[in-house]
This record gives sequence, C-alpha cells and structure tokens, in this order.
Amino acid sequence: MNIAKLMKQAQQMQAGLAAKQEELAIQTVDASVGGGMVNVIATCAGDVISIKIDPSVIDPQDPEFLEELVLKGVQEAIAKGKEKSSSEMKKLTGGLGIPGM
Repeated sequence: MNIAKLMKQAQQMQAGLAAKQEELAIQTVDASVGGGMVNVIATCAGDVISIKIDPSVIDPQDPEFLEELVLKGVQEAIAKGKEKSSSEMKKLTGGLGIPGM
C-alpha cells in the first residue's frame, strides 16, 4: 500500500467535499404548505432565504394558524435542504460515514 498515494486521494476527496459544500450552501430548495398558502425557500445549508404568504391566509382572529403554517414551511424547507445535501455528499463519499459531512 502506497501511503503517499492514499494521502493524495484523501486530499482530493477533501477538496471535492469542500467544493460540494460550498455549492450546496447556495443551492436552494422550495417548500409549499397549506395548499400553497405559504412558500419557503431555503439553502441546502439550512438558511431561510424567503417566505411568501398568501394574503388570504392572514386572519387577525387566528394568528396561530398562520404561525403553524410558517413553522411547518420552514421545517419542511430545512429538511429538504438537509436531505439534498446528505444525498449529494453520499454520492461523493460512496456512502462512507465521514463525520461532519
């Protein structure tokens, strides 16, 4: 076994993973809840970029309903981003369980 070759492969893999993480940090996912009443866009890194709320769902008498929709939309968008990120990283690592990836 050639240790130098193995180290070089590990460095290349690390560089590829870092590049993919940067790419995923700007890729977005979209979640729609409440029949399209609330739409959330987030990055695969988990940053929420925008929330769009249909004005018809805004009811001053029932703010809890809107709060629940927004929360569900944010949670769904973040979950989709994590799923996409995990899937992409597994492609690069061949399914190896690399901590922090």
